[in-house]
Amino acid sequence: MTETLSAAAARRMALAAQGFAQERPASEPGRRHLRRVLSQVQVLQLDSVNVAVRAHYMPLFSRLGPYEPSLVDDAAWTHSTRRPRMLVEYWAHMASLMPVADWPLLRWRMRGYERRWWGAEPQVTRDSPGLVDDLLAAVKELGPVSAGRLEEELGGSPRQARAAGGWWNRSDVKHTCEFMFATGQLTTAARRGFERLYDLPERVLPPEVLAAPPVSDEDAARALVLRAAVAHGVATEPDLRDYYRLKPAPSQRAVADLVDAGLLEPVTVHGWRHPAYRHPAARLPRRVTGRALLCPFDPLIWERARTERIFDFHYRIEIYVPEPKRVHGYYVFPFLLDGELVARVDLKSDRATGTLRVQAAFAEPGVPIPRVAGELAAELRTMATWLNLDAVRVTPRGDLAGPLATALR
Repeated sequence: MTETLSAAAARRMALAAQGFAQERPASEPGRRHLRRVLSQVQVLQLDSVNVAVRAHYMPLFSRLGPYEPSLVDDAAWTHSTRRPRMLVEYWAHMASLMPVADWPLLRWRMRGYERRWWGAEPQVTRDSPGLVDDLLAAVKELGPVSAGRLEEELGGSPRQARAAGGWWNRSDVKHTCEFMFATGQLTTAARRGFERLYDLPERVLPPEVLAAPPVSDEDAARALVLRAAVAHGVATEPDLRDYYRLKPAPSQRAVADLVDAGLLEPVTVHGWRHPAYRHPAARLPRRVTGRALLCPFDPLIWERARTERIFDFHYRIEIYVPEPKRVHGYYVFPFLLDGELVARVDLKSDRATGTLRVQAAFAEPGVPIPRVAGELAAELRTMATWLNLDAVRVTPRGDLAGPLATALR
């Protein structure tokens, strides 16, 4: 018989799968803690917005507490015999850091980009047929190297489209670097600030990963759906599909195959319209305690429909919404307390003054305001210290702003 879960049990299972049912380490988090979080979330999304903190750093803070950001940097951008590279960048969810061993599972996506590059690649290769070879040669000589440096080497003057001597149009260089990254001809060796430094995969990835046997599209879809199931604990097929941005048909076939193999278990969740699937190893804790601020790109809340279904929490990113029309703010962090999303705060790191600024603060209906304000104040202080900021200041916007300011005093 199909197991039936209450909505509360499904929420606790989802939180446990994402690492929120474990206490934060008492000692400074290290590489083994990073491995543990990666085994749960699978990928860390990258994003260029830096108004509070880079998106790929925050999920570890949310689960582990304060840690040295070099922990992620070293895992992603450095390699040695003693401390081999753990992560590589690719289009997993969006642009993401993922375990190097998962690179072969995304080869199908690389092949897809070879067939279509958002409509741009055919024009680039048609108008500049030798550019890919020239870029490979330049990266081999100069890598790790930025697109800007490659433009200088291959692009000539900004006003020079292409001269007889072989200069390439600058926009063509940048577009083709992106194309070659998407197709796996180039990868990211490091980032300088947030600028990607390209290199050849054979100089970045371990030989055993490059030499791994080809993975069929079907096997890759099954492996990625299974990883998504680990990260979700319990999920609908659209939830699983979204984690690695799979298309519906291969995701649906993968779910059916995994159910037949006993690697996913069909379950019913009260209040969920769609069938659900549980990973056999998913934990169901009796309760979830503790607190965490979640950046807008935390994998717990990637899929907005799932977030609303599990937490009864309507959440949208308003970065691209004109300021007068924003409801909650520019870069809003949901606040998780004892297994519930109870509030949200619009945060900004004012590095010039050493201040973590709360631009707005809102409580969810029916939550105990004094306790939420006190716990949120404590977490904001912890975050400010982690970011090397000296103070937390609250702008009087939102129904939680006053109580939060009081709690901080």
